[in-house]
Amino acid sequence: MSETTTGERVSETTTSEHDERPLRILHLSDTHLFGDDTLHYGMVDTAAALGRVLARASEIEGVDVVVLSGDLSDDGSAASYEKLRELVEPWAAAHGASVVYAMGNHDLRAGFEAVLGDRVGVTTVRGVRVVRLDSSVPAYGYGEIEASQLEWLRRELATPAQRGTVVVVHHPPTAASSPLLRALELQRPEELLAACSAGDVRLVLSGHYHHPLVATEAGLPVIVAPGITNTTDALAPSGRERATIGAGFAVVDLPVRGLPAAGLPRVTFVPAPGPDDGTELFDLTPDEVEHIARAAGPGPRARL
Repeated sequence: MSETTTGERVSETTTSEHDERPLRILHLSDTHLFGDDTLHYGMVDTAAALGRVLARASEIEGVDVVVLSGDLSDDGSAASYEKLRELVEPWAAAHGASVVYAMGNHDLRAGFEAVLGDRVGVTTVRGVRVVRLDSSVPAYGYGEIEASQLEWLRRELATPAQRGTVVVVHHPPTAASSPLLRALELQRPEELLAACSAGDVRLVLSGHYHHPLVATEAGLPVIVAPGITNTTDALAPSGRERATIGAGFAVVDLPVRGLPAAGLPRVTFVPAPGPDDGTELFDLTPDEVEHIARAAGPGPRARL
């Protein structure tokens, strides 16, 4: 164990310096677990969906760290986070992997912290610093990184890590493709990207959009994992927000050989098929999208 500059305890996995294979990240997101047997949208058993994902991922060799990039719970209960740990941590232990949890807009701070620990912090895996941030805004769906958190990130990045840094933040610092998600984007993503670009950040891992996406922002790869609960239809008719049952995950291989010019990450998106895949969960009209956006979006509440 070691400590960050803030005095927080962090876990660290070390290997031989001669081990130069890429750091392998199992990137999961948007599990939306409940503390009881509630079905998401009355249709999706989210614990079963996560179990299917982990079973599918068991075929992957050499996973170093499991990253869960937010919306881990749907009801915010301590029981939901305990259920998450009971599913994920035995899998990670069996594969010799660390686990990193990040907050999402559906997560509640009290339940998260009581079971999973601090919402912001650092885990070091094979010389790669993995920084988790909290982009949630209590009671709303959009994302924001507070000024104090950005300053903490800048201080942390002022000292380079042995093999660079990965940032985990639920709301992606890249534009959404559907109207509701555009209304619930990360506010002022340029601030986060500037802080990352000024340090040794090599990629950003996010969720929130519920469909796979790879983008480049300010020269940094931004990887959005598929949703485990459901899949956003990125090709829904203009103005509508549509989602179907379906789960998947990302496998990210980050080169560590030949730093600092080690190369870009390799990303593989993998489906975890279920019997109800493709079943429509919702198809929101433009008026319904606007109503939700007004209630859950930033409006005048976002910091100017």
